Amino acid sequence: MMDRFQKQRLKMVETQIRERGIRNPRILEAMSKIPRHLFVEEALADQAYNDNPLPIGEMQTISQPYMVAMMTDALDLKGREKVLEIGTGSGYQTALLAELADHVLSIERIASLAGNARRILDHLGYYNVAIRVGDGTYGWKEEAPFDAILVTAGAPEIPLPLVEQLEIGGRLVVPVGGRYLQELMKVTRLSEDINDLKKENLGGCRFVDLIGEYGWSG
Repeated sequence: MMDRFQKQRLKMVETQIRERGIRNPRILEAMSKIPRHLFVEEALADQAYNDNPLPIGEMQTISQPYMVAMMTDALDLKGREKVLEIGTGSGYQTALLAELADHVLSIERIASLAGNARRILDHLGYYNVAIRVGDGTYGWKEEAPFDAILVTAGAPEIPLPLVEQLEIGGRLVVPVGGRYLQELMKVTRLSEDINDLKKENLGGCRFVDLIGEYGWSG
């Protein structure tokens, strides 16, 4: 029997994701499966499938479902990739990446959020995820190169270490701009030359600040 959250989840996927042009069947299937309501505070569970971001504490948010889907779609994951996520947050985006890639490494600067995300991901059986606490703008050099990198916070410019840690042909998706409005950028590394990049503007967005050495100072 379908419970209320499953009904809300399937409606979210149909009306917020598929009808807005996200047609990747792997993304649609994964978002139909992942219990988004577990990644928010219990008091907000009934709002988890709404068409908007929600607070998760520590002045951070869980992104709007469509934004999660669009950013993931831009990574063009096939299933065998090693993916780096900057900004674990609630862990919901992490779970989606874990469904779509072989191995996910995620960095979160706020220890309490990292711990909570780890607990939920373990509960759901996402054991192909490694999380560490630190400055995500440095990337995770000892695990590089990555086939795809996803940044879930807004940066003043594209963090150079992340470009350096991309595999040739790898994709980086990152919001870039001011503190109140950014452009979502998809960056593809074309060769060993870190300046040899294809940059695509995917449209306007608004994210919390990417805090760190190669981001905002706080």
